[in-house]
Amino acid sequence: MSPTADLVLTGGPVHTVDPARSRATSVAVRDGRIVAVGHDEVRELIGPRTEVVDLKGKSLLPGFQDAHVHPQGAGLELGLCHLADTVDPAEYLRRIREYADRNPDVEWITGGGWSLEAFPGGAPTAEALDAIVPDRPVFLPNRDHHGAWVNSRALERAGLDARTPDPADGRIERDADGNPTGMLQEGAVHLVGKLVPDPTPEDQLAALLRAQAVLHSYGVTAWQDAIVGAYANMADPAPSYLAALDQGLLTARVVGALWWDRERGAEQIPELLARREELHRDRFRARTVKVMQDGIAENHTAAMLTPYLTGCGCSSDNSGISFVEPGELKKYVTELDASGFQVHFHALGDRAVREALDAVESARTANGWRDTRHHLAHLQVVHPHDVPRFRALGASANLQMLWAAHEPQMDELTLPFLGAERGARQYPFGDLLRAGTTLAAGSDWPVSSPDPFQAIHVAVNRVSPGAPEGTPEFLPGQRLDLGTALAAYTAGSAHVNHLDDITGSITVGKSADLVVLDRDPFAGPPEEIAATRVLETFVEGRRVHTADDA
Repeated sequence: MSPTADLVLTGGPVHTVDPARSRATSVAVRDGRIVAVGHDEVRELIGPRTEVVDLKGKSLLPGFQDAHVHPQGAGLELGLCHLADTVDPAEYLRRIREYADRNPDVEWITGGGWSLEAFPGGAPTAEALDAIVPDRPVFLPNRDHHGAWVNSRALERAGLDARTPDPADGRIERDADGNPTGMLQEGAVHLVGKLVPDPTPEDQLAALLRAQAVLHSYGVTAWQDAIVGAYANMADPAPSYLAALDQGLLTARVVGALWWDRERGAEQIPELLARREELHRDRFRARTVKVMQDGIAENHTAAMLTPYLTGCGCSSDNSGISFVEPGELKKYVTELDASGFQVHFHALGDRAVREALDAVESARTANGWRDTRHHLAHLQVVHPHDVPRFRALGASANLQMLWAAHEPQMDELTLPFLGAERGARQYPFGDLLRAGTTLAAGSDWPVSSPDPFQAIHVAVNRVSPGAPEGTPEFLPGQRLDLGTALAAYTAGSAHVNHLDDITGSITVGKSADLVVLDRDPFAGPPEEIAATRVLETFVEGRRVHTADDA
């Protein structure tokens, strides 16, 4: 007789994300590994010391994997002046004033998470902040971290005035006389952000652990940290990961994407190789390099193949910014690929997507096919000619599914400047799937919610959770079915993370990274997917989250 199991979960639908056996009702775990998947016969492994979890008709999934997330930054924001979860400018000012009053000894008021759609043109002013915090500098990155709202004291500290030139990779918003108005875009954020005091190592570790608890509460058992290194006002999270490992506190599996300094060139590659060796530690491995190739569409820094339109619908002289010169990008990616690095691209506009794919193609041509599993994140606009290139080049599409809905800011900040043709090419999930692309999924938290079911809801419905009844679907031809969306957030991300040999599906021999849900999302209507909640999360058979009402 086989040895008994340490843990058996039984009595509910098991969605294995294993195409050879997609459904079961029982799973047995021993020594952190799955030893049986099936039905009543699995119960034979229950012994006197086996913990039995009665699913009572609730469903079991493999743990989610977030392929693009910023946990330490998210955790820090939660403990600072947190502006997420509202688009009300008056509420922002109330929270900022309250935080400043509650923290009279804090030198800088910082935090962030505000939404562009809350302000005309997506550009709040220093004047509004000066009225409530005149005595200390204020620095508040927006939700997507491609811009920051600052007050006059912060501008003065940084020495920014009408004579200050825009950096090559950013823009200072100005009034008619050229004076900074309090909104900084892209590279201009660093002009002030570099002055903000770094959080202490203790604060950073606490932030990482706070974020880990949040991610586990949403069933996330592994992730790819999309920036490991110092970037703008974001502190390098690597020391926090090492501290968490040393103290036995890191329960997730993490792949670190080492930040590519776009102000430097190939001379940084030996440093990245050294960091990869330094940061190769059990549950944390920095085997990826993150290249941010462009900005975002809302501030017209996403790199487009043709110019943005002006407010009158005419062609402008601005096609966005390629942060790394495309010819040099090919050389860098080819060398990184030869060194065994995966490259994680931020590519939002159609030109950035093409430049990233061209770089992958150069690497494939020079080095042959290596198991580097390059992937492109965001993909707001993709030219139809480039869709089949993902499969042809073995490049995965890293989807931020929650963004693929018609949000209010699209009407003011995006669609008028993209035009109808480009506007109809946004977030082409369905086209990428039909072309045979490997799909992965990530939240980009704190840019957007870390809850996979919020994102999966949008992927399936192409409507935001909680949208008023009758809200039209956003490009419904690009919808994904529920099974495909779940697979992207589990097996697809595991593939990108080079973890698919041990996680990503409920399969005998794999790690028991499991999630118990409060329902079977396949059994209910699609419009209720976002209501799905995680009751319990396991990593290697160890419970790392239990909901209060589980």
